[in-house]
Amino acid sequence: MSISGYTPAPAPAQVAAHRPAHRSAHRSAHRSAHRPVTRLAVLFAALATMLGLGLAAAPSASAVTQSSAESQFRAAGITWSSSGGCTTRSNSTCTSFDGIRQATIDGAITLKRASGCALNITGGTEVGHSSGTYSHGNGYKLDFSRTTCLTSWVHTAYSYIGQRSDGAAMYQAASGNVYADEGSHWDVTYYTCGC
Repeated sequence: MSISGYTPAPAPAQVAAHRPAHRSAHRSAHRSAHRPVTRLAVLFAALATMLGLGLAAAPSASAVTQSSAESQFRAAGITWSSSGGCTTRSNSTCTSFDGIRQATIDGAITLKRASGCALNITGGTEVGHSSGTYSHGNGYKLDFSRTTCLTSWVHTAYSYIGQRSDGAAMYQAASGNVYADEGSHWDVTYYTCGC
């Protein structure tokens, strides 16, 4: 587990890059001022189409259950451990995945595949971490055991971006995800599903 106060803004790479020039074919059919709700719905649909999004919730932003996260990590060969040997979110000695974001899971799996390193998660969504938007509790962060393989990968593949307020050295991937060296483990903030 980690206690960290650094919550950087999302990297520019997260901003949608696809903005097709076409407009919704339905726009002209809904110009009348007496149907504002319909016009608003059409505008939202057009915006979603322009950004390449579906109207359903994006899976990468949705919260995932403990069992689903465990299943995905297990299939990818990623292990987890806790000092309490438990997964209860309300217990700080546990390592919980309850409420973790799908993008965070995908990011860890991408890291495993790209680095070829064995990954062991020691911190998830359980209590005891710093709060904030991009926090453990909100499903954006994972702690990984600090191994020679993972440390070498981070130092080689990512860019050093300075020290966090607590002195932890930070490295940023091209995806925008940030890796903070907290001594015994790596505290990783997953803004995207890339590693």
